[in-house]
Amino acid sequence: MAIQEIKVPDIGDFTDVPIIEIHVQAGDSVQVEDPLITVESDKASMDVPAPQAGTVKEVKVKVGDTVSEGSTIVMLESEGEGGSPSPAEGEKASAPSGGGVEEIKVPDIGDFSDVPIIEIHVQAGDSVQPEDPLITVESDKASMDVPAPQAGTVKEVKVKVGDTVSEGSPILLLESEAGAEEKSAPPADEAEKPPQPATAPSSAPSTGQIADFSRVHASPSARRLARELEVDLTRVPPTGLKGRVTQEDIQNFAKGGAPAAAPAGAPAAGEGMDLLPWPKVDFSKFGPVETQPLSRIKKISGANLHRNWVRIPHVTNHDEADITDLEAFRVQFNKDNEKAGIKVSMLAFMIKAAVASLKKFPEFNASLDGDNLIFKQYYHIGFAADTPQGLVVPVIRDADQKSVAEIAQEMGALAKLARDGKLKPDQMQGGCFTISSLGGIGGHYFTPIINAPEVAIMGVCRSYWKQVSPDGKQSDWRFMLPLSLSWDHRVIDGAAAARFNVHFASLLADMRRIIM
Repeated sequence: MAIQEIKVPDIGDFTDVPIIEIHVQAGDSVQVEDPLITVESDKASMDVPAPQAGTVKEVKVKVGDTVSEGSTIVMLESEGEGGSPSPAEGEKASAPSGGGVEEIKVPDIGDFSDVPIIEIHVQAGDSVQPEDPLITVESDKASMDVPAPQAGTVKEVKVKVGDTVSEGSPILLLESEAGAEEKSAPPADEAEKPPQPATAPSSAPSTGQIADFSRVHASPSARRLARELEVDLTRVPPTGLKGRVTQEDIQNFAKGGAPAAAPAGAPAAGEGMDLLPWPKVDFSKFGPVETQPLSRIKKISGANLHRNWVRIPHVTNHDEADITDLEAFRVQFNKDNEKAGIKVSMLAFMIKAAVASLKKFPEFNASLDGDNLIFKQYYHIGFAADTPQGLVVPVIRDADQKSVAEIAQEMGALAKLARDGKLKPDQMQGGCFTISSLGGIGGHYFTPIINAPEVAIMGVCRSYWKQVSPDGKQSDWRFMLPLSLSWDHRVIDGAAAARFNVHFASLLADMRRIIM
């Protein structure tokens, strides 16, 4: 047995790509081509396969790390002396003789044309079986695999990720196996049937799932598992990073762990939303236009927001917090600590108030898991950060164990990473409750969308001076902070939400209440 250092092979013109999934751990046995990790560039996700069979001795990376060609990922104890050579390093198995080279083209993919390729699953030298995926294309509604029409060996791939294709576009040259035509020929009674098109989304509304789930984000290995288990990826609720369907999601769905489909004839959640096609308008007819693609973050967050809005019964309570004294204290504190470089924002106080409120109302620090509620015994608070690429939500972990000044410093560091596009996945995971602040911009109230699997989110806007008269006799000008609490009505009722808002506001009015 020999222990070999397994490195990232040639992955094209990609460097410093983040790892989004790790498929093995120390002690696992792997076979040739089993996925070890999945990385994601700005264009596609890619599996890094095992170059040989063996046993994993050590995993050298973790989710969120970035890798390039040559980066070490695992230590592998090979089976036998040195193990089998990698397909990338050794010779590819030669194609069986007797077959012809055929140009494989995109089949009928419905009413789609010029759709971009988001994944390529094969390379020259790979052996494929009928129905193995060759490429994945993504329309504005769904992603679709284009399968191999027959068994054979790939001689040349004629496309690359980012190319656009339509029905009839050549994608690769395939040398068929001897006798493949006989093996894959249809029975005589089916010989006259027209070829089946590539799997595409039905125009009819689905049952039991919201329409936007047809836009699936999943790694090649997850897609492969879905095919093996005969699971429709468009019906699997994602729980992975940035709305990605993971292998665990697929396994849970296959076991019946995902939400069940609606009964026959019953309307599904969100059904009817996509019955009418999205209007196609040539805006240039009305004046000058400029087309810019959505950023990757907005594409992913948009799908998540749509899912959360449709699947969670949102209710929003509005209130105000009197922060007159707290704002005066904050300004004085920052002035006193100016030379030390410490600057505290109002949001840091709100995070501390959120922790105390979650402790008093534990149902707000819970998540739904089927018919069960998971009550968390930790307090990780997310805050929405606006970046040039879109909205992200960094998380302050263990906020209950940190001072307001420490929270402010950590917020500043995370916000800078977010603006620079350097936030790691684990810095955006595990949140219990989120605060979305528009205080630096304006407005009074809004309806923030809950960040699933959380059950509530607090939205705040710009504070303003207001004349109030608590006793109806004397009035005074007070500095008021607008609060907008959105909550999941499956878990929380209106009375609890109102009490949460009142308690949260009372803490901001007098932070001394937190230590009582």
